[in-house]
Amino acid sequence: MFLIDYRELAELLIKAEENQYAVSCITDKFPDFDLSMGYVVQDELIKMKKSQGHEIIAFKMGITSEAKMKQMNVDEPIYGTVFDYMLVPDKGEIVMEEFIHPKIEAEIAFILAEDIEGPAITGAEVLAKTKGILPVFEIIDSRYENFKFKLPDVIADNTSASRVVFGDKVFDPKEFDLEKIRVTLIINGELKANGTSAAVLGNPANSVAMLANMLFSHGKGKIPKGSIILTGGITEAILLTKGDHVISNYDGMGDISFNVR
Repeated sequence: MFLIDYRELAELLIKAEENQYAVSCITDKFPDFDLSMGYVVQDELIKMKKSQGHEIIAFKMGITSEAKMKQMNVDEPIYGTVFDYMLVPDKGEIVMEEFIHPKIEAEIAFILAEDIEGPAITGAEVLAKTKGILPVFEIIDSRYENFKFKLPDVIADNTSASRVVFGDKVFDPKEFDLEKIRVTLIINGELKANGTSAAVLGNPANSVAMLANMLFSHGKGKIPKGSIILTGGITEAILLTKGDHVISNYDGMGDISFNVR
C-alpha cells in the first residue's frame, strides 16, 4: 500500500502547469485515490499558490450538465478556484506556448450582492442575492496526458483551471430568462459549438447554489459578498490552436473574444 503525500502531488501538478508538460494521472499510481483525497490535494495546491503571492479571484464549477454527471457517475458537480494570474482581458490574447493542450468553453458568471451559505440554499435564493451576471470564457488546460483523467484526478488539478476572459459589462439577471440564454462559440469565423444556459443544471443559478451547499458540506463555510462564480460550460470544450480568433455571442449580452498567439 502506498502512502500518499498530498503536498507532493500538489507540487507535481503546479510544476506541470508552470513548465507546460503533462503528467500521469494520480489514480494510475494510487487506484484508491478518491474524490475527498482529490479535494485535499486541491487545498494543498491552493495553499501553495497563495504562498507564491497569487490571490483567488473567482470560484468555478465543472461537470455541470446532467448528461455529463450521468456519464461520470456522480450526483454533483466539482469545484475549483480561479487565480489572479489567470485573468485575460476581453479582446486580449493568450500565448500558445504557455499551455499544454488548452480548450475553450463559454459560460455565465455570477457576482454576489450578499453572502450565501449552505446547507440547503436554492437557485431562487441565489438569484435574490445576485448583483449581476456576465459572459465569460474559461480556458481549461489539464495537466494530465491526453486530457484523460478520472474525477479525483481533475479535482486535484483544480478542475483544469487555466485562464478566464470576462465580459466588460455586468447585467441584471432579472432582465433575462436564465434558462434560455443562447450562446454561440465561433473560431476563425466557423461555428464550433452552441447551447443554451439551461445546459447548466437547468439554470446556472442552480450551479451557484450547489457550490454553496458543497462548500458547506466540506466545512468551508460561506461564499462571501462580491464573489464571482463561473457556473460551468454552456458549450462543449473545443481544443485551441495557434492563430485562433475566438468569439462568443450571448443573447442580450453581446460578445466576448480573444486571440491565440
